[in-house]
Amino acid sequence: MKFSELDLDDKLLEAVQKAGFTETTPIQEQTIPLVLTGDDVLGQAQTGTGKTAAFGLPTLQKVDMDNHNIQTLVISPTRELAVQTQEELSRLGRGKHVRVQAVYGGADIGRQIRALKDGPQILVGTPGRLLDHINRRTVKLEHIHTVVLDEADEMLDMGFIEDIESILSHVPNEHQTLLFSATMPKQIMSIAEKFMQSPKIVKIKSKELTADLIDQYYVRAKEFERFDVMTRLFDVQNPKLVLIFGRTKRRVDELAKGLQARGFNAEGIHGDLTQQKRMSVLRQFKNGELQYLVATDVAARGLDISGVTHVYNYDIPQDPDSYVHRIGRTGRAGATGVAVTFVAPNEMSYLHAIEELTRVRITPLKPPTPKEALRGQIDAAIATITDIATNGDVKRFEAPAQELLESFSGEQMAAILLKTMVKDANEIPVHIAPERPLPSRKTSSHSSRNNGGGHGRGGRNGGGHGRGYSSRGGDSSRGGDRHGSRDSGSRGGDRRSSSSRDSSRKRDTGRDHSSSRSFTIRKNPNA
Repeated sequence: MKFSELDLDDKLLEAVQKAGFTETTPIQEQTIPLVLTGDDVLGQAQTGTGKTAAFGLPTLQKVDMDNHNIQTLVISPTRELAVQTQEELSRLGRGKHVRVQAVYGGADIGRQIRALKDGPQILVGTPGRLLDHINRRTVKLEHIHTVVLDEADEMLDMGFIEDIESILSHVPNEHQTLLFSATMPKQIMSIAEKFMQSPKIVKIKSKELTADLIDQYYVRAKEFERFDVMTRLFDVQNPKLVLIFGRTKRRVDELAKGLQARGFNAEGIHGDLTQQKRMSVLRQFKNGELQYLVATDVAARGLDISGVTHVYNYDIPQDPDSYVHRIGRTGRAGATGVAVTFVAPNEMSYLHAIEELTRVRITPLKPPTPKEALRGQIDAAIATITDIATNGDVKRFEAPAQELLESFSGEQMAAILLKTMVKDANEIPVHIAPERPLPSRKTSSHSSRNNGGGHGRGGRNGGGHGRGYSSRGGDSSRGGDRHGSRDSGSRGGDRRSSSSRDSSRKRDTGRDHSSSRSFTIRKNPNA
């Protein structure tokens, strides 16, 4: 469906057109008409499905421009998501001159108070900071007609449910509630029952949530060999924009430093960094100034960054739902993507749990050998040299080059150039401290593999995304970073609900690795 077919203001349609969108995503097509008619909506959708516009466009349309009070409240789990939501709503509402303000922990509250005096009509905030403002009476919710709970399951995981209930108790009874969540555990459904009136349910199927355009692979690798295997994959796949997930803050720091030591343009983000540093790193990544971003689950929650070509799960997530969130950062807007998950031999049950949730068979991938990685680097270097020779201004170097050719042959000169461009991993050893292994996963007697559930494909045959190769058939866990991303003014720690963990998955008896995809080096005509 085209946006023009929806009952939206011309100024909003113009903003959508400027953003480069013409057709709606499934969540937008189903949600926008419901919101416009005033229904409460319970939407199952993850980051990257276009849900911000799904609730943003109709709520922007409903704003009364003569009323300078807060009319729409959007509650977000993290400051990064709050900022992104504020930016997108401001962009979409610019034609109508709607004022959108964000409030979140880790920022100067005095500056936020001054901004709130300017009369924003839409307020986006994290639970802790919102409560702080409500208690200070710097935020008044008497004129609210729409409340949006964004990434509700993430707020549940972070222990924000009591804060949300407290905030909602200050909102007038007569209002519209929109709740979005990637998963629907019992606690989320109980919030819907308590605070929503006959909500209309919009559900995106798991197949859509995991993105058909993502090639999903896993690599069996022991802890001590994982870093070298991953960098070899970089050499062979030649990814353009990369998101790497580590389980803990220490892991993120070590991975970022190790990648920098090997010459990769990398930075890490986690909850212990200052807000200014985190926003600076994210800005660089969004602008393409940074190629490799290493992050914890908490720091990356809600990130909506276009152009990510590859997601690497250095540590497999303990919670299968986290896998859906992670890989959903690639394969967006019709583009293809690649997701690679590293799995220790004793973690295979976690992989099978992910497959059961997503109903997709993840394809085994053989680690590239050092020789294949070297070939991949050489191919990339040759592509760079070819591009410079074709498009670069090299005339001023021809005279000194002629002098060098009097001492060295052309073959020697080319070999020397390639040597300077190719990294030798053996020259820069990197040690990544081992993390505590995941606990043994409980198993059950049921499996979707045996009850007719079936599996979709794990990715398009041939891999498609690796330049210079073709793939042929042949601290503790997540809790270590949670409190670091909480708002100031809210409770520390994480009270993760047991029901948000899917604890019963059948363990496979093994995997036939003779069918693992191997690497065959070939020249890329498009390089």
